[in-house]
Amino acid sequence: MSLEREKQLAAEAAAQLVEDGMTVGLGSGSTVAHLLPALAARGLDLSCVATSPATEALALGLGMRVESFGGVDAPARLDIAIDGADQVAPSGWVVKGGGAAHTREKVVATAADRFVVIVSSDKLVERISPPVPLELLEYGLAATLRRLGAAKLRDVPRSPDGGVIADYVGEFDDPEALAARLSATAGVVEHGLFPASLVSEVIVGRGEAVERLTPA
Repeated sequence: MSLEREKQLAAEAAAQLVEDGMTVGLGSGSTVAHLLPALAARGLDLSCVATSPATEALALGLGMRVESFGGVDAPARLDIAIDGADQVAPSGWVVKGGGAAHTREKVVATAADRFVVIVSSDKLVERISPPVPLELLEYGLAATLRRLGAAKLRDVPRSPDGGVIADYVGEFDDPEALAARLSATAGVVEHGLFPASLVSEVIVGRGEAVERLTPA
């Protein structure tokens, strides 16, 4: 069974969680690309916010209503946010940011009453490991990289908000401790470690089946 089929199954299952009238956060990446058609096909009256220009363009092309998530007039909370992931550990910790939109993705996930992660089976890992995506300020970039130590710039375009994309590549045992260290480092806009406390449910496509995991 192909991984694309597993992504599709997870995405279609997540689309069924959305109810008419909801405000929905739409993540980024290849798994979300399967979510949007499944969601649009339901014909619900939804207000959506997108975490990347690519997601917004795809959603608009499918006839979905996408609102700005910027400014004081934007929605303050979302009913549900659905997004993919690069790694999902048994502890419920998640790594995101392979597509360099993890800052917006975390803002949207944090604003949602329910954050659902959709993945194919290959994204399940025994433990979180490097790389951990980073978004950095350009101002003082060399000094920030020196403070981080084991970080490498990624040869990709800037984030949707103009941040420099890098990866933390050092070894670590405790994602919570690393997350605290990265958050406390001046010049780090955001990192791709998402705590288990933020994740409501993980929907996994495995073969022709769908598994649902709830972080402890």
